[in-house]
Amino acid sequence: MIEVEQLTKRYAGHTALRALSFSVKKGQIVGFLGPNGAGKSTTMRIMSTFMPPTSGRIQIAGYDVARKPMEVRKRIGYMPENNPLHLDMRVEEYLRFRAGLKGVSADRLRTRLGEVLDLCDLSNVKRKIIGQMSKGYRQRVGVADAILHQPEVIILDEPTIGLDPHQIRLFRKLICSLATEHTVLLSTHILSEVELTCDRILILHDGKLLADDSKETIHRRLGSLTHVVAEIAAPWEGLSQSLEAMPSIADFKMEDLKHGFLKCHLTARDEIDIRPLLFEEIKHRGWTLRELTRQQPALEDLFVHLTHVRPNQKDV
Repeated sequence: MIEVEQLTKRYAGHTALRALSFSVKKGQIVGFLGPNGAGKSTTMRIMSTFMPPTSGRIQIAGYDVARKPMEVRKRIGYMPENNPLHLDMRVEEYLRFRAGLKGVSADRLRTRLGEVLDLCDLSNVKRKIIGQMSKGYRQRVGVADAILHQPEVIILDEPTIGLDPHQIRLFRKLICSLATEHTVLLSTHILSEVELTCDRILILHDGKLLADDSKETIHRRLGSLTHVVAEIAAPWEGLSQSLEAMPSIADFKMEDLKHGFLKCHLTARDEIDIRPLLFEEIKHRGWTLRELTRQQPALEDLFVHLTHVRPNQKDV
């Protein structure tokens, strides 16, 4: 359904994508992950025909994005992160307007509009002004717009950003329902949502693909990581320097607790059990250890292990 081959994008003095290649099968929900500047949004803009590549190519439903942009646009639904909407229009009015731009016939729209409103849970608010709706409902309007013309591929850039936990749960249900008729590619920084929603996970860093695996394979890879939590009474700088100097520790994060204790989240290299080494270092330094436990690693641990960066804000 989607074929990306040796995709490269260069700006003045900056390379955003470096010979990126991957494919997506029909009916999959694929999570697109990467830290700030990884190239996710650049890839999505090229897919959506809003930006040309420097080299390489993308085919969607058999059509080359650069050579047949109009054919590609008929087959994709794209919701960018900023989700531009006409805030002064009512939901139904806006979707009718967008359907006209997308070439949906009046006969088809009579049934399709009701289908989309029901699927996106907008039927009860179809006469409301978009600008007066919550962020969660406006995101739903954006998805309704993206699927209105029944595209084969849906591209969602940070669709849950700014939503509260309840809205995110509702949106997750909506995204899962889309896969019955569409191929879905979504980018997000909420890694737990990728674990719960996606069949496959792509991890980008510095314009290169670091991981491309099914959710099951990702979980097997997570099993090879050792994640340890420790609570230690020690000076911040001294403990930080000790952890950085330990070659068996791939990544760590520290936070202040009460009464002089620091909480450390540690990820080991390969399958090394770092607890004995950490215990000896604490003993040698004369610090106090209150807790030292091994935990089941999460997707974020693999993300950090591969990129050495914790997910934060949007990329270029």
